[in-house]
Amino acid sequence: ETGYQRRVHGEETGWKLCHGDVFRRPQRSGLLAALVGAGVQINGMAMITLFFALLGFLSPANRGGLLTAVILLYVLLSSACGYVAARLTKMWGVQSWKQILIAGTLFPGVLMVMYFLINLLLWERGASNAIPFPILLAIVGMWFGVSLPLVFLGAVMGYKQPAIEVPLMVNEVPRRIPPQQWFLTSPVTVLIAGALPFGSAFIEIFFILNSIWQHKFYYVFGFLAMVFLILSVTVAEITIVLVYFKLCYEDHEIWWKAFFIGGSPGLYLFVYSIFYYLTKLKRLYMWSSLMYFGYMMMASYAFCVMCGTFGFIAVFFFTRTIYRSIKVC
Repeated sequence: ETGYQRRVHGEETGWKLCHGDVFRRPQRSGLLAALVGAGVQINGMAMITLFFALLGFLSPANRGGLLTAVILLYVLLSSACGYVAARLTKMWGVQSWKQILIAGTLFPGVLMVMYFLINLLLWERGASNAIPFPILLAIVGMWFGVSLPLVFLGAVMGYKQPAIEVPLMVNEVPRRIPPQQWFLTSPVTVLIAGALPFGSAFIEIFFILNSIWQHKFYYVFGFLAMVFLILSVTVAEITIVLVYFKLCYEDHEIWWKAFFIGGSPGLYLFVYSIFYYLTKLKRLYMWSSLMYFGYMMMASYAFCVMCGTFGFIAVFFFTRTIYRSIKVC
């Protein structure tokens, strides 16, 4: 009886054949741990901000106060980033302080470089909305003086915890991944995955962009909280489904794919920002256009990391659940 016939009769299935490889340490695992830690930090900031906005403590009419609250919450939640990165690096056997330094500098470092370049253009043009250099230095000081120490504090707490145990042992020799169907290749799955989650949040994204770029106010935080919940559930579900299909076709290298499948709405956000620019902001000058796309790249990057973390965590608990039921002789 062939392997295909055995799978048809239910004696073995593709995802069970990967039991000795699915929990193998991914390539560049420290980088993945840093991104997931940053995603947990962003999600925590978003949820707490929404909570206080629902209670009426944060008003969109006071944009300076709202932005200050977002920055402070992001900085104070840096310990969550360090804790999650430490737990993941310890599980994958790459525990080191260098990995924690990467976790504390990767995501905010990219944003700071992009933000500095945007302000460099504004300074060159003498724009009134450019951030003064002393304030920019204060933000960098807050990053290195408060955020980064909190990342290491969270990592100390994470490293003190026992390593996360996986349900099954990892084989010494990696299993060969058979040729995949075209619809399960990474570019196709990323494009497929982002459509539904972005569609669930599309209306709110439109109103948020209006409030930012057309000087309108956004007050419906209750509806935004509901959309945030729907978005997180949708991202988790579609990532689990697509990763399960990959496992059924014996593709056990799932961890980076889970992150990028979950983070695919970030790509859709940037594509939509181009459409929004062409249809709603037709009269912007070149420097204003560069500023717009710079900020939208930053927002899309953050949105990708946030949604990618949802997908990664959902797949992590899903795989632990299904492989815990397997008994290997």
